[in-house]
Amino acid sequence: MSPRRQLLNDCFLHDKDRMRHDEVIQLLVSRLTAVTGPEPVSLEDAFSRYLEEPVKAPRNVPMHDNSAVDGYAFAHAEYEKSNRMAVGPRIAAGDTTHGPLEPGTAARIFTGAAMPPGADTVAMQEDCELSSDGRWVSVPAGLKPGANRRMAGEDVAAGGTILQAGQRLRPQDLAALASLGTATVSVFRKLRIALVSSGNELVRPASGVELAHGQVFDSNHPMLEALCRTQPVDIDDLGIVEDDSNTVRRVLSGAADGHDIILTTGGASAGEEDHMIRALDQLGKRHLWQIAIKPGRPMSFGQIGNCIYLGLPGNPVAAFICFLLYCLPVIRILSGGTYSEPMRIPVAADFDIPKKKVDRREFQRGWLECGADGALLAKKFPRDGSGLISGLCEAEGLIEIPEDVSRIRRGDVVHYIPFTEFGLTTG
Repeated sequence: MSPRRQLLNDCFLHDKDRMRHDEVIQLLVSRLTAVTGPEPVSLEDAFSRYLEEPVKAPRNVPMHDNSAVDGYAFAHAEYEKSNRMAVGPRIAAGDTTHGPLEPGTAARIFTGAAMPPGADTVAMQEDCELSSDGRWVSVPAGLKPGANRRMAGEDVAAGGTILQAGQRLRPQDLAALASLGTATVSVFRKLRIALVSSGNELVRPASGVELAHGQVFDSNHPMLEALCRTQPVDIDDLGIVEDDSNTVRRVLSGAADGHDIILTTGGASAGEEDHMIRALDQLGKRHLWQIAIKPGRPMSFGQIGNCIYLGLPGNPVAAFICFLLYCLPVIRILSGGTYSEPMRIPVAADFDIPKKKVDRREFQRGWLECGADGALLAKKFPRDGSGLISGLCEAEGLIEIPEDVSRIRRGDVVHYIPFTEFGLTTG
């Protein structure tokens, strides 16, 4: 197994009591680095992994000039003399032995077949007229040199970089690798993430389990596990940790030894029963960030040795949104990937927010619909509570409202971020 790379000792250190969203992202991108080493994997196992090194083409793709259509291949110089030519060799895709064309000859050729030496143009078969004995073909006038011919290296030129280090491999990237004859590729090893739920009130759903007074089902765990699985990671479920300082300290200490990230939910504030915070202070370094956003202001970032600690709020909506905005970039960068800002779509708001606090960025749950004139409108879930999972179920993205905006009137332009920008599918 490759050795773990070292993080900065204070990778989350900052000097502000309250940070804006853009400041948080800038700090994460500038101070975090990949912590996993490379490993070779087959193309069958490479999907969704992050490339450890750039991939250069060892050869042209395609390797030879070839025909883009079924038809007749010939030298354009001969065609300029006469558009009636003798039918020469028959060349199908995969044929490897054929010599140069005789003067005044057109080869019967099929899509993907290598062009014979001397031929540079192809006429589509449906535009040609074959003599009754099949020995002659008349080609229509007006064809330009090189028509219907794919050039060698037209897709990929030998020596060119086709995939960059840190790029996440998609199905089309695997096709590009296969076209080069690549059988294995060097990717970053999967991150190891420990998932921990915190709170005496939590109960895992199970057949026949009933809630006692004051208890709630642990809805955050399956949500966060599914969110983590959108990335190339291995997950260990450490269960629900009771609100006991010794127990919390023991669980965090053990998890730090065998994982790259500890991701907890609940206990992210600094209250009497928030034992996660105190345990982190005792075991490592903690930076309790007051992030100027809604929902999800209290979020803990820290380190225990070379293991990152991410403490999410307990409310499901806040946990979901903070994961997308902050945990996902952390996971991508630590996994060897590169961070890119999600695409924001400017659309008209189909709602009003009479009053909003300035100096705080808000992320509303919403979706897009077409208005009467066909223009896209942003629709907002009507209730803002950070414990309302129903709003997450209805939403297909986030509506971002910047810090300097104090109200939204129907028709104002807002920015919509589809969940697909975070690698999530929509129903």
